[in-house]
Order: sequence, then C-alpha cells, then structure tokens
Amino acid sequence: MMGPVLAACLLIILSTAWISQANEALCKKDGGVCSCNNNKNSVDCSYKKLTAIPSNIPADTKKLVLNYNKLSKLSPTAFHSLSKLTYLSLTGNKLQTLPPGVFDHLVALGTLNLNNNQLESLPQGIFDKLTKLSILQLNSNKLHSLPEGVFDKLAELKTLDLQYNQLERLPNGVFDKLTQLGTLYLDDNQLRSVPKEAFDNLQNIKDLRLEENPWDCSCNDILYLSKWIREKEGTVNGIESATCVDNKAVLEITEKDAASDCVSPNTTTAIPIGTMTPASVIYDDIHEIKVPQENFQKFLGYQEPDHLPTQPQCLMSISGYLGLMMSLMLTSAAILYVIHFLKKA
Repeated sequence: MMGPVLAACLLIILSTAWISQANEALCKKDGGVCSCNNNKNSVDCSYKKLTAIPSNIPADTKKLVLNYNKLSKLSPTAFHSLSKLTYLSLTGNKLQTLPPGVFDHLVALGTLNLNNNQLESLPQGIFDKLTKLSILQLNSNKLHSLPEGVFDKLAELKTLDLQYNQLERLPNGVFDKLTQLGTLYLDDNQLRSVPKEAFDNLQNIKDLRLEENPWDCSCNDILYLSKWIREKEGTVNGIESATCVDNKAVLEITEKDAASDCVSPNTTTAIPIGTMTPASVIYDDIHEIKVPQENFQKFLGYQEPDHLPTQPQCLMSISGYLGLMMSLMLTSAAILYVIHFLKKA
C-alpha cells in the first residue's frame, strides 16, 4: 500500500532537488551567470556580456533584469516561458530590431525598459498583448517613426518615454487611447509639428516634455500645439519650454507668425522635364522646383518614403539617362551607315 506513495514522494523530492540545482547553476553566488532573489522571484543578469537570453530562468520569475549586456537580437520565443513577469529591463544592449510576438506571452508585465539600445523601428502590434503595462521606456534609441496604432492596446499606460530618439513625425491619433497617461517625454527628437488633436485625449497628463525639437513656427501646423500649450500652461509641467527653431517660445506663436502652409512631406525637388540645362545650373537651382515624391520613386526606383534622394543622386540618375540616350543614338547611326554602305555595294 505504501509503495506508490513512497515512490511519488521520492519523485517530488528528486524533482525539487533538480530544479533547485538548475536554479543554482543560473544564480550561484560564487560566479554563476545571474544573481537571484528567490524570496522576490527576481533574477538579475546585468553586465554579464550575454549575447542570448539564458534558457534556464525560473518560470515563476517576476522581475528580470538584463541590462548592459551584448544582446543584438532576441529570439521570437525568448520570453514565452516567463508569463509571470511583471518587470523586464533590457536597457543598454545593442538591439536594432524586435521580433514580432516576442512580448506576446508577457500578459502580466507592468514595466518594460528598452532604453539605450539601437532600435530604428518597431514592428506593428509589438505591444498589443501588454494590456497591463504601466511604464514603457524607449528613450535613447534611433526611432525615426512609429507604427500606426502602436500604443492603442496600452490603456493602463501611465509613463511613456520617447526622448532622445530621431522621431520626425507622429502618426495621427498615436496617443488617443492613452487616457491614463500622466508622463510623456518627447524631448530631443526631430519633431517640427504634431498632428491636430494629438494630445486632446490625454486627460491625466501632468508632465509633457517637448524641448529640443526643431518646432517649425512659420508653418500653420504649429498653431494647434501653441494653443494647446497656452490652455494647459500651469497644469502640465514642462510644456512651456518648447521653443521654435528661432528660439521663440511655441506658446507665443500666433496666426500671423505661422501664416504659411507647410510643405507636404511627400514632396521634394526635381528638374523640369523637356529642358536641356547644364548640370552645374541644375545642381545650383534644383531646389526651386517641387514635384510629388512618388514620381521620384518611380524614376529612381527609390522605396524608402522617409528618406528623399539627394541632389547628387538625382544628377547621377540624369547623367545615366543621358548616357543611355547617347548610346542609342550612336547605335542607330551606325546601323543606318551599314545599311547605306550595303545598298551602294
């Protein structure tokens, strides 16, 4: 009668011992890979020169710190066994991209730190499963733009840090779902304006940093931001420090100051069609003529909408085109000469 019971007890004891040894291999105090606090289900693997996430992190870990390693990429399933995580920090690594779905199993996550990496873009839907997220840190990366709706599922978000990136624009409605947001850092980017109604749904915003952006106050797109700052002055910290490229405060801009329409981001420059102008003249005056960017893309095969071709690129393409035309003309002349010679013969 006692045989099966004893066997089950022994199995449990052996399993517990094996798990304990596995955790010790990860968290030894005498030189193991990581440091562990079993009472708090916390694992700290900072400054370990890791190039991949350790595979034996306990499944009940709630706090995982992987700061200042050498992580340049993540496996799509790197965190799939860590559904209990409430805190994840990857600060100070070399991440350039995030694989889609890498955070999808972290349904309890409250804080995600991705500061000081090299992220240039974010996959669509990368944060969609993080519905409990309260703090999202993305500062000091290389983000040029944000996907449409990237924060739409983060209804509990209270802090969003995007400072020290290279953001040139914000998608329409990018903050519309963040009704609980209290802190938003957009300083030290390349923003020239924000979409109309960009901040209208931020009912709980208390701290908004906008300084160190090249705000274009000659363009009437700035009027929304100027009016919003005036209305919130004294109730939202930090907004008064936003200044135009000429150092004038954004909140002081009037319709008279910003009378010009903005140049569409989908326009650039090109030479007039059907004219034969010396290359030196084209190079000096090419900036005066505007055509839709998509025409450039068809002409040059250029496919990155956020980066327009430079003047030298234009001249190289034009010279190649003229060279091709000259080759065709010489070939045609040679053929006509041969036909004429054969007829005389």
